[in-house]
Amino acid sequence: MALISVKTILTSLCLFHITLAYFFYTNPNAIADQALVYVLGEAMGMPQTSSFAAPSGASSFLAITLLVLGLSDLLTLSLPEEIWLIHYWGSQAPLRITVFAFVSLFAYFSTPSYGRSGPSRMSHPLAPPNVFVAGSTVSGGDGLRNRVFFTFAFLEFLSWFWVWVTLKEETGKFAARKRRRGSTSNGRAQGF
Repeated sequence: MALISVKTILTSLCLFHITLAYFFYTNPNAIADQALVYVLGEAMGMPQTSSFAAPSGASSFLAITLLVLGLSDLLTLSLPEEIWLIHYWGSQAPLRITVFAFVSLFAYFSTPSYGRSGPSRMSHPLAPPNVFVAGSTVSGGDGLRNRVFFTFAFLEFLSWFWVWVTLKEETGKFAARKRRRGSTSNGRAQGF
């Protein structure tokens, strides 16, 4: 039996997204200065970013996106249990695990080794420095190679994995409860 229900985990995750939206809109530096971001960034060799020093257009867009995501996910929990438990989150959880696993691996493996200006972790050891080196051409993914993004993607991956494991357990219990209710109502119908 799960210690915390899937509905509680999902509600907490939705409220986390709404809280992040508030901070990305008002003071994104508060997120970049968190101890967890620092510790995970140092442990994984991720560079710091100055993009979150002050609110910007990108952080405001991220805030609105997180707000809509948090509110829409929170709204799905008000649907009947069978719909959100089996049909909606049963397909959403594995999809979100896959997406966040991919983007956290992308952020980790495409970042140059922290503290030296050399090739990225995924390039050949004898390859010359490439576009990932500071001072070279900027690509579209450069904004995703920092501590804040890696920490967000990694925590989302872990959270959705927790949701998925708990969801599988509660879906089995829900199906058993439904079968039990169906068998007792069939027994009563045959008795008349």
